[in-house]
Amino acid sequence: MQDTKKFIENLSGAGKSIGVLTSGGDAQGMNAAVRAVVRMGIYVGAKVFFIHEGYQGMVDGGDNIKEASWESVSSMLQVGGTVIGSARCKDFRTHEGRLRAALNLVQRGITNLCVIGGDGSLTGANLFREEWSGLLDELVQSGQISEEAAQTHSALHIVGMVGSIDNDFCGTDMTIGTDSALHRIIEVVDAIMTTAQSHQRTFVLEVMGRHCGYLALVSALACGADWVLIPEMPPKDGWEEQMCHKLSESRLRGSRLNIIIVAEGATDRHRNPISSNAVKDLVVRCLGFDTRVTILGHVQRGGTPSAFDRILASRMGVEAVLALLEVSPGTPACVVSLCGNQAVRLPLMECVQMTQEVQKAMDEKRFEEAVKLRGRSFENNLNTYKLLSHRKRNAELPRSSFNVAVLNVGAPAAGMNAAVRSAVRVGITEGHTVFAVSDGFEGFSKGQIKEFKWGDVGGWTGQGGSLLGTKRTLPAKHIDKIAEQMRIHNINALLVIGGFEAFESLLQLVDARSRYEEFCVPMCMLPATISNNVSGTDLSIGADTSLNAIVETCDRIKQSASGTKRRVFIIETMGGYCGYLATVGGLASGADAAYIYEEPFDIRDLQSNVEHLTEKMKTSIQRGLVLRNENSSENYTTDFIYQLYSEEGKGVFDCRKNVLGHMQQGGAPSPFDRNFGTKIAAKAMQWISKKLKEFYREGRVFANTEDSACLLGMRRRALVFQPVIQLKDETDFVHRIPKEQWWLRLRPLMKILAKYKTSYDVSDSGQLEHIVRLRAKDNSAI
Repeated sequence: MQDTKKFIENLSGAGKSIGVLTSGGDAQGMNAAVRAVVRMGIYVGAKVFFIHEGYQGMVDGGDNIKEASWESVSSMLQVGGTVIGSARCKDFRTHEGRLRAALNLVQRGITNLCVIGGDGSLTGANLFREEWSGLLDELVQSGQISEEAAQTHSALHIVGMVGSIDNDFCGTDMTIGTDSALHRIIEVVDAIMTTAQSHQRTFVLEVMGRHCGYLALVSALACGADWVLIPEMPPKDGWEEQMCHKLSESRLRGSRLNIIIVAEGATDRHRNPISSNAVKDLVVRCLGFDTRVTILGHVQRGGTPSAFDRILASRMGVEAVLALLEVSPGTPACVVSLCGNQAVRLPLMECVQMTQEVQKAMDEKRFEEAVKLRGRSFENNLNTYKLLSHRKRNAELPRSSFNVAVLNVGAPAAGMNAAVRSAVRVGITEGHTVFAVSDGFEGFSKGQIKEFKWGDVGGWTGQGGSLLGTKRTLPAKHIDKIAEQMRIHNINALLVIGGFEAFESLLQLVDARSRYEEFCVPMCMLPATISNNVSGTDLSIGADTSLNAIVETCDRIKQSASGTKRRVFIIETMGGYCGYLATVGGLASGADAAYIYEEPFDIRDLQSNVEHLTEKMKTSIQRGLVLRNENSSENYTTDFIYQLYSEEGKGVFDCRKNVLGHMQQGGAPSPFDRNFGTKIAAKAMQWISKKLKEFYREGRVFANTEDSACLLGMRRRALVFQPVIQLKDETDFVHRIPKEQWWLRLRPLMKILAKYKTSYDVSDSGQLEHIVRLRAKDNSAI
């Protein structure tokens, strides 16, 4: 980061015109990106133009290129697809077509383009940029534009955002639309599982992904599929026999169903296509199982965007405008992207070339390389899937003679069960005996401890809540009894999955090491709480599911308010003293304000919000949405704010309030939470194995160093094991929140998109990085 801070107030878009277009296949979240570009562009003083129907609209000109206003992007956030239209355009591939497009842009003074699409669309934009000065020369020579106009518009600047449900673009962890497509797939898989179970059926599901297996791979990981076929890593010869053996083995263990996921571009090692029907015929022929095929098709592109896609697209849209404001003639066209939890800018053509190299590697049967080129996220998903899906026979397993206990602590969070399943299975694969503890430390003290086998966690990934049972009780209360149970069951390591109580529990156990040798064992904590209030991690298992529940409810409430007009809703969210759900939920649902404890507010702020809403009611957007975190203020309660707004808004708008309550805690886990829980639990269990070997001395495990009790969290771009003792100083124990929280940097974004003037620190932006090629094995990536 630079020494001097850089603020949005110092960046001006005055005199600049930005064109925004969506091109290629549509993806959920494109509208959120368009909305962010338009509002951020207008906010900094630029003119923003919609280019309807993608490149076709740019070539045809006329009414296809229209100036956008602040209100024109209202209510777009929750709509799937792309409101400004997208089209495959043959004309733009011709020189003549690009010449017409250049003329249309120059006539409107547009020299900044924000292109939302896949690699084809972005490659086309870059070619257009490279040809720009030549195209203008031609237009001058033919007399269609003046020399002066050519001088004024001499450079075309381009920033790309990747909108593609396939997540097939190198350099970015997630493309806009991928998470929503996974939501659609998982909804279908969850529904199919119940009918498959009833009839003891095998289902073959075909998902999109002609050249990229990301959707197939992650949905297989998220639903615990028995087999997955993807283009990047075709199965080894003889796979048919292997697959049938695995399916029949799973039935013998008592499973009543099988799920096989096939990417539409799946092939064998010799590049022969493997179709979903061929897989079905194989299963019927070899095993005689009742088998059905479901092809998901365009369902995956449809529906409302998930919370993740809305936040991703909003962040990318704002970042794209910042990139255009800071561009200089020598800057290469860039693409704004996500790396871990960090927004980055990468040279567009480097990403495109690497994406093309993946296809080349697959065509030349260099499959291992193709997986590496796809990037760290893809590679880690594949490794985790392999680890969890291929159950070795007992004779093949290493025997470690170590006993590892797994338990849930604190309030339930969706994704906990996926984490437990992953921990149990990876633990067994590593050769350990895995014990599951019911009802947290309370159950531990009572001896509610049972050995779990591979099959005991079958079908757990899609289940919400905590199947093991969880309690908020801290261990200090029963420390003697817990130590006794550790001794009785000879527990050599602990994996604790939970929220703030889990963090406090680990600290108490570390503190008790001096008095009880039983706690001198490796311990690891996985953050799982909807509040996302644990130090040492940017994200927690369960928070994404909760955000989606909030956003879904806000969408319905906004729809109700749009019908009645002139209505403001005050919505109370959970989170304790942590304002994560209110802030990020506010950004994803297009709220006008979000009150949180971390950003103190007074009566003047409330008054200014009321005035802001009064002004808004004069426009065509006659509704308001205000979120309030449950503990944001002792005196400015939800009722108080509701009554204040009702009184002050008399004659202008009326008010309603809604307390969302425990619905934020329930429900089936989102694909993100299933995947995140699965991956971090697998990583934690491998860490435990390593520590057990490290601390095994003279026939027993003895670990009392700081680094033997860690929290595994996601920090910016990587997964990091951090000693809980070191995280103590980063924590406000009175309010149960970290002292520094990354998401507070998103608050100005929410305010800007809701038309508030605010200060926004953009020091983190503006660094054009280079794509890292064929990384050495990087296990810290998520």
